[in-house]
Amino acid sequence: MAPPKFPPLRPARLAARVDAAPNLVTLFLDMADERGEAPFLSRKLAGVWQTLSWAQCRDIVASLSAALIGLGIKRGDRIALVSENRPEWCLADLAIMAAGGITVPAYTTNTQADHSHILGNSGARAVIVSGPKLAATLLPAVAASDNCRIVIGIDPLKDGQSSDIVDELHIHQWQAIVAARAGHLAEDIAAMRARTQMQRHDLACLIYTSGTGGAPRGVRQHHGAIMRNIAGAITIIEQDFEPGDVQGELFLSFLPLSHAYEHTAGQYMPLGMGGQIYYAEGLEKLAANIEETQPTFMVVVPRLFEVLRTRIAKQIEKQGGVAVTLLNQALRLARKEARGEPLNIADRLLDAALERTIRKSIRAKFGGRLKGLVAGGAPLNPEVGVFFSAIGIMILQGYGQTEAGPVISCNRPRAKLKMHTVGPPLTGVEVRIAPDGEILVRGELVMDGYWMNDAESHKVLQDGWLLTGDIGHCDKDGHLVITDRKKDILINDKGDNVAPQRVEGMLTLQDEIAQAMVYGDKRPYLVGVVVPETEWALCWARDKGVAPDLKKLAKEPEFHRAVMAAVDRVNARLSVVEKVRRIIIADEAFTTDNQQMTPSLKIRRHVLKQVYGARLDKLYAG
Repeated sequence: MAPPKFPPLRPARLAARVDAAPNLVTLFLDMADERGEAPFLSRKLAGVWQTLSWAQCRDIVASLSAALIGLGIKRGDRIALVSENRPEWCLADLAIMAAGGITVPAYTTNTQADHSHILGNSGARAVIVSGPKLAATLLPAVAASDNCRIVIGIDPLKDGQSSDIVDELHIHQWQAIVAARAGHLAEDIAAMRARTQMQRHDLACLIYTSGTGGAPRGVRQHHGAIMRNIAGAITIIEQDFEPGDVQGELFLSFLPLSHAYEHTAGQYMPLGMGGQIYYAEGLEKLAANIEETQPTFMVVVPRLFEVLRTRIAKQIEKQGGVAVTLLNQALRLARKEARGEPLNIADRLLDAALERTIRKSIRAKFGGRLKGLVAGGAPLNPEVGVFFSAIGIMILQGYGQTEAGPVISCNRPRAKLKMHTVGPPLTGVEVRIAPDGEILVRGELVMDGYWMNDAESHKVLQDGWLLTGDIGHCDKDGHLVITDRKKDILINDKGDNVAPQRVEGMLTLQDEIAQAMVYGDKRPYLVGVVVPETEWALCWARDKGVAPDLKKLAKEPEFHRAVMAAVDRVNARLSVVEKVRRIIIADEAFTTDNQQMTPSLKIRRHVLKQVYGARLDKLYAG
């Protein structure tokens, strides 16, 4: 499914264009003028991929932005956007800014209370929602808000969803308000160009943090922060990948666009490159979507790598024989290279053979054109990185925060890939390590502060530097190494510091363990809550002749000992203060539905402590 060829732009020219652009809308319009009928946004409907060209997208943005102004939206008004990943998400985002508004993305997993908090805090005047399912949770929050009275449904909303809402709430349908501007397209495009006067320092969006430690805060991202990220990413492609038509780059969008990582890297990076975006149908169809769309880049989180690693390893194990031998040899070479050891002649010959066999077949499952999977949003266990390196899939681990655009650093293909690092900072980004080990960041990518929260803004923005709250250091090659979150570091009763994410990452590499959280601040040792791997647990039950009920298994002493045996394998590789001495089995998996994970698949420690804290405390008794 390789896209048709259109006039190429070299990366150096693209990076310079992004740096010179005054705002994201102008960047889009200039690219749309040049790309014209080239494909831009694609979504699968009724089993068929349907594509909008750059020119078609420009026309929709012009019509929608004019419609928003007609509905009373004024410069600086905030508009919430609640939708699954689809072309309309990008079009709405651009149209809001083109109308002079500020986008407020909201997660599709938000509860009514979450929506109420964001609508109230942002003072949003309007919302754009994808359809009836998400509107069911959103509309009651809209009705209870003080300012929001305009609702636009991308798909038609059910009649009943408006009947119970207060009379002054105005509900509109996307297709209708866009179609109403059909006779004014040339006028709307010209007007959009004329009024798009935002500068790089002007506010583009309010992205609310995913709330790993409490109520989400609105991060004020300006146009320049996002464009600094885009230019930095394009520079890596220019310098580290083979030269050519970067506008042949195809991104498969999977992570929620309401997250800063996907918003910048999965939406605006391909936009700034003149590339193409396909929107995945969901996790259950992701593997099929990858194979059929043949992406060149994907933006993913480490949790997905862990899932893929488990699936690939099990598939190879089922094949047995030569396949297992080849995988083991590939892992041996990858670990050798990770240690910085050179490959001898025999190793190089074997490496070439692996390229023609196991790696070739696995790359085909990833579409055959994949240049890199960009990992961010949470720490990547180095062993997972080594696994993907072994099978010929390049992982570029990066680091960032919503408060910084969000990308701060990224590993680079032509530099020495170091799986235990998050690479050097992007161009135009300064990084400094404070005396206590905290990572400080300065540059255009840094936010303007939190919306309506000067106290928190002053805590994290000092003398032009962003205090990230992360602990780390720079190695001799200038690669940034993250140790842990400053606030997450556990300090035992003897004053020893323990980084919980490192221990949790090692635990979840065990076949028996899907998820884990360790606990033990101001305590003599660590304990933890563990989610068993479902397939392993059911196989264990079958082998033991007991009912395959996960809740009942959690109460079985023998099952508990089997899970603890996996923990002890990890303990053998940990220091004394890192060892997990006791565990409890979780009642259920950590998910976004039960609020125990963020939409970017990071565990919410404060929620898990509320649920399991009392039981974990009992592990210290006696």
